[in-house]
Amino acid sequence: MSRNRDPSARALLVGAIGAALIGAGVPYCNMVLQGSRIASHFNTPAAIILFFLLVFLLNSGVGFLRRGWMLGPGELVLIYVMWIVATAIPEYGLTSFLLTDITALIYYATPENGWRELILPFVPEWIIPHREPGPIGHFYEGAPHGVALPWKLWLRPLAFWIPFVLALYLTMIAVAVILRKQWIERERLVFPLAQLPLAMIGTGAGRASGSKSFFGNPLMWLGFSIPALLQTINGLNPYFPQIPRIYWGTELLLFHESVSIPLRLSFQIVGFAFLINRGIAFGLCFFYLLGALQQGLFDFLGLREFDPVLGPYSRYAGSIVVHQGFGALLVLVIFGLWTARGHLKGVVLRVWDRRAGADDSDEILSYRAALLLLVGGLVFMGLWLWQSGLPGWVTPLYLGLALLIFIGITRIVIEGGLPYVHAPMIASDFVAAGVGTSTLGHQGVVSLAFTYVWASDINVFIMAAVANGLKLVTETVRRHRRLIFWGIILAIVIAIVTSVWTMLVLAYRYGGINTDAFFFNYVNRLPFENAAARLHNLEGPHWANWIYTAIGALVMGLLMVAHQRFLWWPLHPLGFPISAVTGALFFSVLIALVIKSVVLKYGGPKLYLHLKPLFLGMILGQFVTAGCWLVVSYITGVPGGYNYLSGYL
Repeated sequence: MSRNRDPSARALLVGAIGAALIGAGVPYCNMVLQGSRIASHFNTPAAIILFFLLVFLLNSGVGFLRRGWMLGPGELVLIYVMWIVATAIPEYGLTSFLLTDITALIYYATPENGWRELILPFVPEWIIPHREPGPIGHFYEGAPHGVALPWKLWLRPLAFWIPFVLALYLTMIAVAVILRKQWIERERLVFPLAQLPLAMIGTGAGRASGSKSFFGNPLMWLGFSIPALLQTINGLNPYFPQIPRIYWGTELLLFHESVSIPLRLSFQIVGFAFLINRGIAFGLCFFYLLGALQQGLFDFLGLREFDPVLGPYSRYAGSIVVHQGFGALLVLVIFGLWTARGHLKGVVLRVWDRRAGADDSDEILSYRAALLLLVGGLVFMGLWLWQSGLPGWVTPLYLGLALLIFIGITRIVIEGGLPYVHAPMIASDFVAAGVGTSTLGHQGVVSLAFTYVWASDINVFIMAAVANGLKLVTETVRRHRRLIFWGIILAIVIAIVTSVWTMLVLAYRYGGINTDAFFFNYVNRLPFENAAARLHNLEGPHWANWIYTAIGALVMGLLMVAHQRFLWWPLHPLGFPISAVTGALFFSVLIALVIKSVVLKYGGPKLYLHLKPLFLGMILGQFVTAGCWLVVSYITGVPGGYNYLSGYL
């Protein structure tokens, strides 16, 4: 194997440049261009768009000049891993929540909501920039001409928040490293989100970039052209209003319109779902429909109750349903860890004896280092949360639940190929309802409100990005894997710095509420609206919720045992924990399931492999076209443009 096929210093440099572009570019696209959100979900469009440009244009162009200068597969993997990690930070992953959440309490406090009297006395000085609205106002409304950005205002809270975030990220990386061998080599999970970059990189012997077979395939370009053409029509609408937008979607209303089943087509979802096991796809569709039926019956029977102590991220489908899903998610993780007990035992043995236990020579981090990061990260986070006001005995419970949620969603993403999915409920809501807000006290309730920064709308996070990246590393990189870890750390630091800097500069220049109302005037108020509601009526534990959680756990346990023990069992349990949150995906997954079933029945695996580039092309075409319209919006100065997440195609 030639030297340039392995991770290298030049790949680190390219990865660092791309991470900076992503960190700075995503806030600019959201706040100024106001177009497609390219860093909101696990599909990491920003990374894919940049990687397409690198592999298809830059690397190939360099190859025409001198083949030896081309980046090899190992280098491309290092770059891509850095970019998907960077994409998980600027928006939903961290920055957009962090900067707006720690200021919303002050900016939106009014005599009517009483936040200043009810919440502010229990907020530590170091957790927010300032306790008066004046210094924060310019962040939301824009600074007057000639007024400099007050960096000192932000240095103190960021000096406390960033170490916490880094501890969280190191913990996530450690978990992904510890479970890599179990997920990839023992269970052989599919990792659908990793298939497109693998195809772009290629692994054939003798090809420096390995991309010719993919980019030279007419079926790939046919798949690429379908969303590209339709999205181009939609992209022209802001410039030529007489051209109507194409909207392929409707909804099916049931139970006197109390239940809505979305019928929406997304080419990227069809593409990803074509790659997953048919049993998983069938389970996702079946459990979603079963969940819709359950909610309809609950409405009809008057059993659909909304627990007032639950926050907005856990109150969308009724208390019974969300606790049921939460219990199922916990069992999914615990069952998976039990299945991996042999491997985990080997990991622990390796820590105590370098000659025993599981081999870690092919990991990006030794198991000893991974366990140290895991334990150290959890301890640091626990102390931080305790100092923020969370009761000491509650902190381990909360952290444990949060970690299980992250592992569970990561498992669903890498096995089910779902580009956007979230937990049935968040850890802070389960703790508040489970132990009681009266037990948490005022400081505990307020402390949980600030956990919304990193553990609320978790549509993308580092653990899932690293897990997908490790799949690429396993398939491609043979030497110098430890360099991947340092590339990840470098990408994290660069993405945090550039995204925070860019968002602050743009907010003070244009006024945050004038740029991105979703983050500046909606989700940032939710933690404190919820905290205020809880503080007005402190309650004891809601024991019924424990029963709902236990029922969901029991059902999930039976489903997993049946799936593991009986070959004839048709239902894969992966869809059960998230049955209430997969509505937007249902129709596209169903279409992919039907197509794949027909393909395998009449053409077998050979036809499936032949058609695979067609569906990968659909994914690539949807993302690249969205990126092109962002460029058009930048050139023309017309904000908005085509937004591929707005429901259009």
